[in-house]
Amino acid sequence: MSTSTVFPMIPAASKSLWFFAIISLVLVAVLLLMIWLAWSMQHVRFTVSNEGLRLQGDLYGRLIPLKSLKLDEAVVTNLNNDKDHQPKWRTMGTGLPGYAAGWFKLRNGMKALLYVTDRTRVARIPTTEGYTVMVSAAEPQALIEALKARKTP
Repeated sequence: MSTSTVFPMIPAASKSLWFFAIISLVLVAVLLLMIWLAWSMQHVRFTVSNEGLRLQGDLYGRLIPLKSLKLDEAVVTNLNNDKDHQPKWRTMGTGLPGYAAGWFKLRNGMKALLYVTDRTRVARIPTTEGYTVMVSAAEPQALIEALKARKTP
C-alpha cells in the first residue's frame, strides 16, 4: 500500500489580495459611473434665467451667462441637413447612438458644447467665448425666444 504526503504551497503574500481588492474597487467605480451616466442622460434639462442658460445633466453641465450668448445668431437647425454644424470629432464628451453630450469639433472647424438627442430639432446658439451651444430642447424655438426675452432690458 502506498501512502502519499501532501505539501501545501506557501500562501500568497497579502499584496495579491490588495491587487484584487483594488481592481474590484475600480470595477465597482466604473459600474457606478455608467449607472449615473445612464440616469443623467434621461434627466438633462435646460433652464433659462436672468443669469443665463443653465445646462444640467452630466459632467458637462454649466451656466452660460446671457452676455456670452449671441442670441441674434441663434437658430433652430436640423443637423441631418446642416452639414457645416454636424459634430465631426468628440474631444471630451459622451458619444452614443442617439446621445451626444460634451465638447465636439464641428465639420466647419468650430468648437461646440452639445446636448443632442434629436438631430432634427437643435437650438444652435453661438457664444462670444469661441464655441457654439447646441441642444435638443423639446421646443428649441421657445428656448431661444425665452433667452431673448431675458436679455432684452
